[in-house]
Amino acid sequence: MYDLIIKNGTLVDFDKNKLTVKDIGIKDNKIASIDSSLNSGRKIIDAKDKIVSPGFIDIHMHEEKIIDGEDEEIYDIAYKMLKMGVTTCVGGNCGNNRQSIDEFFNFIDSNGAPINYMIFAGHNYYRNKLGIDRYKEATKEQIEKMIDLIKEDIGKNGAVGLSFGIEYSPGISLEEILEICNSIKEYDILISAHYRADAKKGIDSIKELIMISQATGLPMQISHLGSCTAMGQMRESLDIIKEAIDRGINVRADCYPYDAFSTFIGSSVFDDGCFDNWNKSYDSILLTEEPYKNIRCTEEIFYKVRKEYPNMLAVAFVMNEDEVIESLKESFVYVASDGLLNKGQGHPRAAGTFPRIIGRYVRDGNRLELIDQLKKMTKLPAERLKLAHKGEIKVGMDGDIVIFDYDKIIDCATFDNPTASPLGIEYVIINGEIALQNNEILQNRLGKVIRRFKYKIRWD
Repeated sequence: MYDLIIKNGTLVDFDKNKLTVKDIGIKDNKIASIDSSLNSGRKIIDAKDKIVSPGFIDIHMHEEKIIDGEDEEIYDIAYKMLKMGVTTCVGGNCGNNRQSIDEFFNFIDSNGAPINYMIFAGHNYYRNKLGIDRYKEATKEQIEKMIDLIKEDIGKNGAVGLSFGIEYSPGISLEEILEICNSIKEYDILISAHYRADAKKGIDSIKELIMISQATGLPMQISHLGSCTAMGQMRESLDIIKEAIDRGINVRADCYPYDAFSTFIGSSVFDDGCFDNWNKSYDSILLTEEPYKNIRCTEEIFYKVRKEYPNMLAVAFVMNEDEVIESLKESFVYVASDGLLNKGQGHPRAAGTFPRIIGRYVRDGNRLELIDQLKKMTKLPAERLKLAHKGEIKVGMDGDIVIFDYDKIIDCATFDNPTASPLGIEYVIINGEIALQNNEILQNRLGKVIRRFKYKIRWD
């Protein structure tokens, strides 16, 4: 007898690039059977006229600190991920960890989590730990200390790789990056990087990241490409990345489907010259928290908030939607949320990214293709992360599944209400158990830690 049967669902078959109606039997947390008629199950879901997809994998999000408290406080972002069909996510991006990886993982090991977690070791976290000024280069001694700390988190604690947030610490030199990367090549890690600069400076930044991958031989994941070059430079940046891939350089990118980015107002992203670079003015910046919630900046407000509320999240409307969609058409650009919230405030991408792609740009806009986008949400990031048991619906794969109504799925999160739940996500199944049904969370601690060495990850 199966633990769970999903009957009559329209399954996504990436090998044949088509949808097919079949039943799925899940037993002991794994997909045990895919057939035309399964009946013996402790629980049965009728998924007639619904699409049954592998659980979405968010390769770029920002749940990097877990605090004691109520569930919604402990996991500021994970429940929003769960409600939009994400079953596995990767934190620690953009060079950022806000607590030690060991502490983060130990909490989940002991208490469970809404979804499955992986995490990068964030370069800026180690810089901050050593008290390095973000505008200054690290010394030789400081680099050696960072290498020791990074090796411990990758080799002992199971971080999936190393992330850089170069724009957030302008003092980071290319030499620092190369020395650190070359010192940890034995681990065959994945590198994720938030570029050095965007817009008019974005092309040079993309070239730098490609060069780092080429020089070190390590795979490079370029973070949120839209917020780097969807300001008039996207086509050129895509051509540069494609040419690098054709030359055998292991570089990929990810992107979220919005025309605005978000980060902390006190960060170096908003240093002098940013508006000239974007060809925008102060009113392109929306503030997200009290006492300036949903207020657009003036020059006076901008500098006041930078000084008095540096940790407030701000949203910058500086990107072109058409260029964002152009990037998502490329096979090497994956869907990722870059989800970042501060006590439920911030950018709607943390609660809307995946349903928005399917409902707004595939179904309603007919600008993207369904199976292609589902592949970028599941199989491709699973392969990138070397998750051999996730990302496809096949016998032996993990029981991570999302069932959605194609006719109804849509994002509801807005810049005024950034955490509103999407519509059309009918079931989310994590590790073979039903976690969510019709937007109601049934079990909230089914997720687990996925450590790098658990899957014996190698980067081919």
